[in-house]
Amino acid sequence: MVRSLRQILLPFLAAMLLVITGVSANLNAQEQKWRQGLSLFGELKYKPGFKNFDYVNVNAPKGGTLRMGSIGTFDSLNPFIIKGRPASLSGLIYDSLLTSSADEPSSYYGLVAEAVSYPDDYSSVTYRLRREARWNDGVPITVEDVIFSLETLKKGHPRYAYYYADIDRAEKTDDHEVTFYFKKSGNRELPQITGELTILPKHYWQGTDENGKKRDFFASTLVPPLGSGPYRIGKVVAGRNITVERVKDYWGKDLPVNIGKNNLDVLRSDYFRDDTVALEAFKGGQFDVRFENSAKNWATAYKVKSVTSGNIIKSQFVTKNPERMQAFVFNTRRDKFADARVRLAFNLAFDFEWANKNLFFDQYSRVSSFFQGSELAATGLPQGRELEILEELRDEVPAQVFTEVYKNPVNGSPALVRANLRKARKLLEDAGWKIKDRVLVNTKTGKKMELEVLLVSPAFERIVLPYKKSLERLGIKVRVRTVDVSQYQNRVDNFDFDMIVGGWGQALSPGNEQRNYWGSQTADRTGSRNLVGIKNPAIDKLIGKLIYAKDRSELVAVTRALDRVLLWNHFVVPQWYSKGTRLARWNRFGFPEKTPDYRISFPDIWWFDEAKAASVKK
Repeated sequence: MVRSLRQILLPFLAAMLLVITGVSANLNAQEQKWRQGLSLFGELKYKPGFKNFDYVNVNAPKGGTLRMGSIGTFDSLNPFIIKGRPASLSGLIYDSLLTSSADEPSSYYGLVAEAVSYPDDYSSVTYRLRREARWNDGVPITVEDVIFSLETLKKGHPRYAYYYADIDRAEKTDDHEVTFYFKKSGNRELPQITGELTILPKHYWQGTDENGKKRDFFASTLVPPLGSGPYRIGKVVAGRNITVERVKDYWGKDLPVNIGKNNLDVLRSDYFRDDTVALEAFKGGQFDVRFENSAKNWATAYKVKSVTSGNIIKSQFVTKNPERMQAFVFNTRRDKFADARVRLAFNLAFDFEWANKNLFFDQYSRVSSFFQGSELAATGLPQGRELEILEELRDEVPAQVFTEVYKNPVNGSPALVRANLRKARKLLEDAGWKIKDRVLVNTKTGKKMELEVLLVSPAFERIVLPYKKSLERLGIKVRVRTVDVSQYQNRVDNFDFDMIVGGWGQALSPGNEQRNYWGSQTADRTGSRNLVGIKNPAIDKLIGKLIYAKDRSELVAVTRALDRVLLWNHFVVPQWYSKGTRLARWNRFGFPEKTPDYRISFPDIWWFDEAKAASVKK
């Protein structure tokens, strides 16, 4: 019997449907592999069902007040917009989708999100929200809040617009699920970047205040906004102090990521116009904890009875993170700093060794890497995979990248100073600058080499003034100007400076933030961290390779290459670092005996110790 076409095709179509269904099911299974968190490379330390982080004290008492000091002033409680100067502590009222672990280099666990899923090609990421997550007014945190937060933050400040630039959109994919779709696949860090997203309350910001006026997220405000985090804003005295209070019925207090944390009932920050005044206020007991950035102060300013009696304790906390690159930063948007030889001449004129001996009590070492003290720092000459990466850019990077080990000039004696100034003078001449009537002049334009070093702290003047004298020996006219915090921040945000003292902190797994530090697209973006104004195609390519590194070994090789290219372009005059964080505290607090490896977690895991506080009062 001859079968009809339908009889022939039906079994075939049924078989094909089974295949397609199977493929679809497999893809679904892949996309919906739910995880409790994310690790950039390797496995998460804590397994599903963990009770708490190892570094916390699960029995830490709740209560007490911690007073801190801040320098400058504030006029806003919104830290997410470019307008105004936000108050410290104002960000503590918010939660994010994930929260980081302080004893892993780059790992995040669920906070507002209970689970996360992403496909193998990293083209998207999906978060499943906890049903119990609440705003502090009792309203549930929703997918709509997450989408609103992404869209609003990107409008609120250029740094968020750029940081989230690779996120194409966020969509609701279930009642409690939100999916972020990326513009490109393969970026391993983007799921974590979305996980860091601060969640804002849509119903609050799209609502009206007690006077019936519609709220404006993009305007600075001193009205305490609504949050979902462990603290809410309490008393605020504009420009002078801010207090945040622990939310006793905080929705997330019993989550494993929060056990042993957020122990203090009240956090308060008082503002001081001058750091010298703040130091004296601390020693006088007006606030409890001070992070000390001055080597001179650390060596000499704490020789007081409160320290010898044990009422004030000095400690130095060391982590495994790279040390911060602190430096004199050139604004290369200015023509006078466009030539790398000019920038190197400035480094030759800086006598770090004299400053370390006479100003810093030999407490510092010279910074020689943008990833100092880590496996990411470039050492020796490039080899292996790092060399292969640099070979691809051979015609776009300084030749010394391949032939010389980067080392800062060494001064410290009159003979070395003279020798380095001679080298500096020769470099300046080669770059078209000659001394005429004791003034350095550009031979083509006739312009004098003049610059202003913009400072925000008077304490730095004693460091800059000796450097000024060295530069003047080269015919460079230098002005040192110290301004208040608000004016300084405004000028830096708009790149209205010749030279500043700046710095960049780094993580052990650098990624998308490198675009904000060194990427061409951020060089002219108001408020970006590309302080130098770098527009360098080779550096852009290295950043791209770093972001899309498929494994740890590739990331390390690319980062070393990036470090080497940054150094040999002489974008900064490297300053110094001290291993660890110097912290002085009144002996009223406890914290875990073993601090975590990658963050001191202050004040998250500290607690108020009533017995210690009672002894201090005596």
